[in-house]
Formats: sequence, C-alpha cells, structure tokens
Amino acid sequence: MNLYSTKHQSPDVSLEEAVFRGLPPDNGLYMPDHIPTLPLSFFENIQNLSLTEIALEVSKALIGDDIPEADLKRIIDQSITFDAPVVAVEPDTYVLELFHGPSMAFKDFGGRFMASLMSYFLEKSAKEIHILVATSGDTGGAVAQGFYQTPGIKVTILYPSGKVSDIQEKQLTTLGANVTALEVDGTFDDCQRLVKEAFLDADLRAKFNLASANSINISRLIPQSFYYFNAYARLKHLGKPLVFSVPSGNFGNLSAGIIAYRMGLPVRKFIAATNSNHIVPDYLATGTFEPKPSQETISNAMDVGNPSNFPRLLLLGGGDWESVKDLVTGVWYDDAKTQDTIRRVYENTAYLVCPHTAIAYQGLKDVVAEMNEDVTGVFLSTAHYAKFLPTMEATLGTTLPVPERLAELLDKPKVATPMTTTFADFKAYLLQ
Repeated sequence: MNLYSTKHQSPDVSLEEAVFRGLPPDNGLYMPDHIPTLPLSFFENIQNLSLTEIALEVSKALIGDDIPEADLKRIIDQSITFDAPVVAVEPDTYVLELFHGPSMAFKDFGGRFMASLMSYFLEKSAKEIHILVATSGDTGGAVAQGFYQTPGIKVTILYPSGKVSDIQEKQLTTLGANVTALEVDGTFDDCQRLVKEAFLDADLRAKFNLASANSINISRLIPQSFYYFNAYARLKHLGKPLVFSVPSGNFGNLSAGIIAYRMGLPVRKFIAATNSNHIVPDYLATGTFEPKPSQETISNAMDVGNPSNFPRLLLLGGGDWESVKDLVTGVWYDDAKTQDTIRRVYENTAYLVCPHTAIAYQGLKDVVAEMNEDVTGVFLSTAHYAKFLPTMEATLGTTLPVPERLAELLDKPKVATPMTTTFADFKAYLLQ
C-alpha cells in the first residue's frame, strides 16, 4: 500500500510511515495511490461472512503484502471485538448501530484498529511514539480506550472546554496512565489547528516521534469502511439499492464509505448530513468550499467549521464538484429540527437516537422522499444516546436508562490540564 500526499509536494510513503506520520510534511493528507476493486465472488458470498471475516478480506485488498495475512487477522481480532448490527426502524429504513464498542461510539472501530496496527509496527521497530489528537467529542474517548496502557505509546488529547458532553469528557479525563487530557479554551477547530501546527514544527518533530489518531490518519479510515460492507451483507437479501445517510463533522466517516464504494460496494447514494456547521452541504449545492468558524450545537461531535477530510472526500468522489454531487447529497438541520426529530422517532418507533443520529435519520427521510426510487435506506448511529443524556432527557421530557459502563464514569474525578489556543503555549507544554 503506497500513499501520496493530496498536495503532491511530499514523497510517497509506505503504510507504516503514513500511520506514524499522520500528516505529510506538505500539510496535505495521505491517500492510497490505488483503491482495488474487490472480486465479484466476494459480493456473491458476502451475506455468509461475519463482520471480522469481511474486515479481513477488505484489509487484505487495501493493505496488500505490507502485513502478512496471519498478522492482519490478529490485528482485526484484537480490535473488532464487537458487532455493528443493522436494526429495522421503519419499512425500508434501517439503522446501522456503531456504538457497541468500549466507548460506545463509532470511533472505536478506527481507534482500536489503529492502536493494534501501531502496536504491530512498534513491535518490529522498538520505537516509542507520542500521539496527539484533537476531539470534538467521541474521538477522544475512543482513542483513550484504544491506546490505554499500550506499551511504547503516549497519548495527549486536546478537547474544547465546555463543548463536549459530561460523559464524553469523563471518558477522556479519567483514565490516566499513558493518556493525558488538555482542556483547550477554544473550539474544536482551535484544537485541530494546534495539533496540525505541532506536526509541522521542526523542534517537536526532532524531539518526539509524533503521530495523529484523528481521522486525518489513514489507518482510521480503513476500518471504518468495514461496517458499510457489513450493512450491505445484512441487507443484500432485500434486493434494493442502498442509500447511506452519514452524520458528518470532519468527514472521515463518509470518506470511508466512499472508499468502500470505490472498492465495488453497490451504493445508490450517500447523504452528508450535518448540523448548523454546513460547510460541505453548501459546497455540494454551490461548488464553493468556504470554511467558517464552527458553531456550537447539541450535536457537538459535528461542530467542525473546516473539515479536515474534505480533500479526501473530493478525490474519492471523483475529483470535481460535478462528480461529487452526483454521488453525495448534502443536508443540514439546526438544533430545533434535531430535537423535533429525536421526539418524532421516539414517539413513532420507540427507538432512541442521539442528536447526531437524529440528523442522519432526518437526512435519509428527506432525500429518499425526493428521489422517488425504491431503495433501502440506512442511517448511521454514531453514538449511544446516553452520552448526551441532559439533551436527550430535556428533549423527551423523561428520565432515560444509562448503560452501567457510562454511569460509573460520572463518579470518577476529572483530570485535565488547562490550555490556551496559542501554539507557543502548547509547544512549551509538550517540551517541558
């Protein structure tokens, strides 16, 4: 698996180098120089394969000979120890539940796979690395869980003060050991900027082996493609074209879906569903990509004003506006509409959707209604509703049950270091 930079100003690298570098020196993003098409036989038999069996076949095709099959199977078996079930909610409407991992968010797929992959490479090289990661909510918890007490890896997580839910904050500030949390007095975009500047800083690169666990790291996107194939496997018997609605912030999840599509997964359309931070839906409507300061919403993991993965989305979608908008439709909803959707879904189906999942559901309903085609709709549920308990209970006017593994977090003391949005302060902290 050879990878190039989207800015084409840096040398091509191997998978191992791309995983540990995170970002190319030219501040682009790493992309595979070739995305293979899976054989027809794979799709003919996919309904008989488990999630991990699907993951192994997809990984083998993408990664090639970089990792022997036996080692690749071990990495998958170590990291994907939970399912991604497809649940019927309404006729022709299914939810792909991605919250059954340790942190109860979809990012467990990427975080745990990346941790196992890095451990594999570190075993061979005996290196030590320092992971920097910015989070708008769920990434931090998934990375903290995935890398907790992993030998040879130190993790520093930056999160925006007051802009993640209580449970999300506890997931990344209560582990300790090799995991440190920095509470940044700013937005997610500020956190992301600090991480990017650190990767480009010569002093920091000279002192540390820095790596990123954000969706800017290509190893996060590989495992996220697995569950799109899994959804198709579970719904193939219906014999209808699939439409995937993806709640989107930094656009790694949607990019992974389009990787699956480029590998041959039959998808009729993708829906990029966002909150009031609707930079990409605006682009899909007008052809103009215009980043803006992020706005705070109740779907906080999607509060991204300058999505890092946009260059990947553009390239994977065909390289130009006309191609991308044929494959991807953009929609967005404000907090009031999001809360209305949470209420309606619960009243009509008794199914509980978190604020992010609600946006995906609403996007699916609105776009499919306009398509006027006989399709099977799948909306992605990216987090368990209990991670947003105050919003959920206020919206529904009732007390909701909390899974034990989340409830026990609330009594643990938070440990976080305050940090400004100034890069000099962040750099000084890392060098101390």
